[in-house]
Amino acid sequence: MRVFQSFDALAACVGQEVAVSDWVEVTQQQVNQFAEATGDHQWIHVDPERARAGPFGAPIAHGFLTLSLLSRFMESSIRMAEARMGLNYGLNRVRFTAPVPVGSRLRARIRLMAAAPIDPGGCQATWDMEIEREGSDKSVCFAEFLTRHYA
Repeated sequence: MRVFQSFDALAACVGQEVAVSDWVEVTQQQVNQFAEATGDHQWIHVDPERARAGPFGAPIAHGFLTLSLLSRFMESSIRMAEARMGLNYGLNRVRFTAPVPVGSRLRARIRLMAAAPIDPGGCQATWDMEIEREGSDKSVCFAEFLTRHYA
């Protein structure tokens, strides 16, 4: 866990990889629950038998399920001691570059791209997030993730 004592300390790290998250396993139960929550019941995600005969040889996680893990990766990797509250502010340049077979373990490499003061008394950060799949040399997702933190 990387702890930043102040927004100034965060800003001093612009351009650096500041954390690598713990591994998180993607389970079929998570995929099924995501399908229920979003209404996306594409067979490649929720029908393991059919998916085994499909193009990836197994069911795969929804791209947006992978993307939704950004908050989990951040929460387990970075803490702003000065902040009483943090918010997801948006995303830029999201790409799903490889499938995530169910049972995969993922982690994020987190690079701080920008940190700027915002009113009242907060900081907006732009993070370059690279999500890796254990055992693969190809990352599964890249996203620019914007967060806001308030003291």
